[in-house]
Amino acid sequence: MKSKLIAPLSLAAAVAALFSLQIEMASSQLSSTARDPGVRGGPAGAGGPIAGLTARQSAFFTEGKTDFEEVEVVADGLGPRMNLDSCAGCHAQPATGGTSPLVNPQVTFASKDGGTDTVPFFITPNGPVREARFKFNADATRDGGVHNTATITGRTGAAGCVLAQPDFATQAANNNLIFRIPTPVFGAGLIEQIPDSVILANQAANASTKKSLGIAGHPNLVVSGRAITGSTNNNGNDGTIARFGWKAQNQTLLLFSGEAYNVEMGISNELFQQEREQNPNCQFATLPNDVTDTETKFTPAGLNAIEKFAFFQRFLAPPTPSPDTPGGATSISNGRSQFVSTGCALCHTPTLTTGNSTVAALKNQSANLFSDLLVHAMGPGLADNIVQGGAQGDEFRTAPLWGLGQRVFFLHDGRTTNLVEAIQAHQSAGDGTFGPSEANAVIDNFNRLPEGKKQDLLNFLRSL
Repeated sequence: MKSKLIAPLSLAAAVAALFSLQIEMASSQLSSTARDPGVRGGPAGAGGPIAGLTARQSAFFTEGKTDFEEVEVVADGLGPRMNLDSCAGCHAQPATGGTSPLVNPQVTFASKDGGTDTVPFFITPNGPVREARFKFNADATRDGGVHNTATITGRTGAAGCVLAQPDFATQAANNNLIFRIPTPVFGAGLIEQIPDSVILANQAANASTKKSLGIAGHPNLVVSGRAITGSTNNNGNDGTIARFGWKAQNQTLLLFSGEAYNVEMGISNELFQQEREQNPNCQFATLPNDVTDTETKFTPAGLNAIEKFAFFQRFLAPPTPSPDTPGGATSISNGRSQFVSTGCALCHTPTLTTGNSTVAALKNQSANLFSDLLVHAMGPGLADNIVQGGAQGDEFRTAPLWGLGQRVFFLHDGRTTNLVEAIQAHQSAGDGTFGPSEANAVIDNFNRLPEGKKQDLLNFLRSL
């Protein structure tokens, strides 16, 4: 029996076959590249009260939530300059108390109630809610303050008030403009009740490993006008550790609330009693705009708004992670292991414990916040050159990661919706102004992971 001969391929056919094989291999490689699973779907895993509240505490939570969601108008003291007209407008994703929603309410707010504001170029329909800050004044001294995006000019109840918006375009052209997006406040009461001693003990833990990776871990000492990187941002008067805000600039939820009410909505209150914009033609409410109702005997109804905001945030439950979405329980479990082994957990501490809180529901609780609540030098790539307390121009608080799975925008300025891009942005070499990021070695570890393990880690983060 004679063997059948296989006709040789023509050169053209061979090239075509090879090209087809290369395309298949490239396609296969592309499909295996780790990628952000995206905003986790399903019901919001947050927004309700923390477990264990008494009936009275629950009433304080409910009253606070109602006020947090209330829309303010000129007659309430809104403005004269502001960024939005309600707390919940900024803190909306995935539920009240969260962060910037997918659809930015600042766009329609510019013309709300007859407003004549122009929407700034950095405010877009599908971009994050943003506040703007200028780094320096015209005389080269530090500014750092919030320059509001909106005014009450033209709005109902503001007759005779004419205000110009800041010249954001010129400030941007001069590289003097930076942005911040809202921080989520889920689980904030637990964060408030973590003792300073717990934060400092965690700071001192794993010292040799942190040092080998370039992660600083020193007490908050101010030496010759500079703060040591990786230090806590302490209150300037009483020396206690501040913990709320992008640079851990606020020590308590009441202070956080009072400042935001005045800065973001222009409503003066019992902590910040004066108007930021004092044009006499633009004052339409008594000062401070919001106070405790001393004529009522009832609480929580008679409380001032910032106390109600603080109680809502204090009693707001932490986000509930998903056990199996995205990627399945095994992938998420493996991703948690990679999160630790790469060094991410050295700054994003998985759990800190609250102390002997007066509120039983907050007492001796595990706060799974994934943050050490310290400020760290992040290099010129993330630096905003804004100094707040002991936090320098390239330093930021380790952002708590609980609830990350349902966030849309990442980093302090909301520059990306992609989790992989956010991770890579943590890596930055030093320049003439700022040193290198403390996260550089950890990001190198992440980048060396096989794509499958990277995907596990991303799945884990989106499960939070």
